[in-house]
Amino acid sequence: MCFSAEASFLAAAVTGATGIVALTRVGNAREVPLALIPLAFATQQLMEGGLWLTLPVAPAGGLSSFLTQAFLVYGLAFWPIFAPFAAWSIETVPRRRTAIAVCMALGVALAVYLTTTVLTVQHTSCISGGHILYSVETGSPLSLGLLYLLATGVALAISSHRAVALLGAIVIVGSVTAHFFYWNAFISVWCFFAAAASGVILFHFERARIARRAAA
Repeated sequence: MCFSAEASFLAAAVTGATGIVALTRVGNAREVPLALIPLAFATQQLMEGGLWLTLPVAPAGGLSSFLTQAFLVYGLAFWPIFAPFAAWSIETVPRRRTAIAVCMALGVALAVYLTTTVLTVQHTSCISGGHILYSVETGSPLSLGLLYLLATGVALAISSHRAVALLGAIVIVGSVTAHFFYWNAFISVWCFFAAAASGVILFHFERARIARRAAA
């Protein structure tokens, strides 16, 4: 996340706790991927918190390089697969499930391409203006950005579950905002918006738990 190491570690603590509580509210195995999203964001925020600590000391050091590569693979390749998979796993409406599957297929193709790019080209990161900037050379950023948005945002937004659709809407708005106002720090800022929305996931599971109790 942007701003500071403290902010990243605080975000990791909050989203991690949210994820743990969400997992205790899971009703069946199909809901586990969705419940894991806050924990996945917590892991990513820990990586960036580590970068806030290591970049001022050894910007070209081994640990900084490792955390940079890991954060980029996580941000660019993991989410285009995992986000639509989480939505697809709990979807019960056939047409919506098919549409989410299409987004997921596009996300898989995008993730393969971006993983290859990140792992075969040396990327760097630096602290500037209260953000961590990542040098990412992917080519055709507009088309790749649209595919990324389809996989990480639209796949959630078309869910029949209101909380999941709201999460998707937040991701889309966060992505557009990050693109126009924080382009150089897009990955970092986008993850801030998405991590901040993890509470929506907990709301989804809490409401589902209350509904199960009422039905029982």
